[in-house]
Amino acid sequence: KDPVKQQIIINADSCETRIAILEEGELVELRVERSEQRRSVGDIYKGRVNAVLPGMQSAFVDLGLAKTGFLHASDLAESLAALEDLSDVEESAERGGRRRRAAAPKIEDHLKKGQEVLVQITKESMGTKGPRITQQVSLPGRFCVLMPGVDHIGVSRRIEDRAERQRIKAIISDLKPKNVGVIARTVGEGKGDAEYAADIKHLARLWQKIEKKASGARAPALVHRELEMAAGLIRDLFTDDVVEVFIDDPDSYSEIDHYLKAVSPELADRVK
Repeated sequence: KDPVKQQIIINADSCETRIAILEEGELVELRVERSEQRRSVGDIYKGRVNAVLPGMQSAFVDLGLAKTGFLHASDLAESLAALEDLSDVEESAERGGRRRRAAAPKIEDHLKKGQEVLVQITKESMGTKGPRITQQVSLPGRFCVLMPGVDHIGVSRRIEDRAERQRIKAIISDLKPKNVGVIARTVGEGKGDAEYAADIKHLARLWQKIEKKASGARAPALVHRELEMAAGLIRDLFTDDVVEVFIDDPDSYSEIDHYLKAVSPELADRVK
């Protein structure tokens, strides 16, 4: 059976971005994002600890936003280091958040008031609640997710074939820089050395940039912004089945073009 030919059409202006996904010329999905509702999940901040609450095993962190971030003990960097089984982390890192139950260390042993910490937003603020944050940063790429601070190689659970899992792990272990974890995403199935190499190189460079920016920033400060919707969608949906992407906004076009040239240059000429 021939693969279904897909097209992605992006219409962007200063107020909102509309993205249509077509299969064989028929509309199958429509996504809309308004600029004032820009999602902040995935954004990375250098924050300052406002208060540590041992009773709740949590801390409040000033990110320079309207509401302070909420950091639970299970989301400390030390909690991840204590984990033997990272399979839950793998599953949720692929979706951009990290949820698992860990034997969390005591928060008061690791954080104190006034301390500066690098954190990532995992859940939007809602109502009176501030955003949920974690010290366990994960950077999603096209085929894998980079997790600084853990020396781990993983493969998405949705790739079930054992031989394929072993093949991917072997590729990643050859390419992985020190002191970072790499998890293959579901879309990484069947991909070769070249694709993983480009992705890991791109993410490792991005992490270096984030670290450098964070070290020179005064907390609270935003140090990395998750890709805008158009480029984020390209990262997650632009497979070999997509024959072309049309876009009517020069800024979004250049962001997508820049991103693809870094990670999948062979696809860049499909964007018009």
